[in-house]
Amino acid sequence: MVDASFGDLELAALYDGLNPWGPDDDFYLELVRGAGAVLDVGCGTGRLLARARETGHRGRLTGLDPAAAMLVQARRRAVDVEWVLGDLDSTRRREEFDLVVMTGHAFQELVADETLRRALAAVRAALVPGGRFVFETRNPAARAWERWTPDRIHRTTAADGTPVRLRHEVLHPVVGDRVTFTGTFESPLLPRPRVTRNTLRFLGADGLDRFLAEAGLTVRRRYGDWRRGPLTPASPEIITVAERGGG
Repeated sequence: MVDASFGDLELAALYDGLNPWGPDDDFYLELVRGAGAVLDVGCGTGRLLARARETGHRGRLTGLDPAAAMLVQARRRAVDVEWVLGDLDSTRRREEFDLVVMTGHAFQELVADETLRRALAAVRAALVPGGRFVFETRNPAARAWERWTPDRIHRTTAADGTPVRLRHEVLHPVVGDRVTFTGTFESPLLPRPRVTRNTLRFLGADGLDRFLAEAGLTVRRRYGDWRRGPLTPASPEIITVAERGGG
């Protein structure tokens, strides 16, 4: 299911302003530059692969996203990248990529067990033997959702300079490792506030390892932050580098 904030053309155009380039993007860009064929799952507005191409990557770059509105932004950015509308269920690739990435906490949108299993099976199938799958999820021990409160306002501007505000609010109670929240967009451009709703899954390292092992993916490295620091209970992220074996 596509989050309304990504499926709406007006809101998709605001994504990069609300989520500016940061150390996470630098982390992934380095990996992409070092790989010949790359699949970016949940590529969004395409800025990672577009930046890789702009800075000299000459291999195969493929961006996959289920939100047509996000791919509108991506196709404007780079015409020499393969942009595919769909998800891992609908797009079957067989041993085509050296590297598969999921950035922007897209992995956390795989909420149901079966959805996650199908996605990981598709990732493994898409990788060549020895290929890597790299993704991040927020560390549940850090309880980031407790800071998603309406008083924290994210601000950006539309293309014409009109201000836009976004605030989040978690819906309680939190159910297990799943957190549901709303996002409210307010702007003179909108006739009324536009509210979206989404659910994310906060899996810990042990849970991630079980799903990855079941899919035939072996964890090779794990970090707790974008500087490649160790994973601790206080780490904001669980950044995983997994590898497909030769079988």
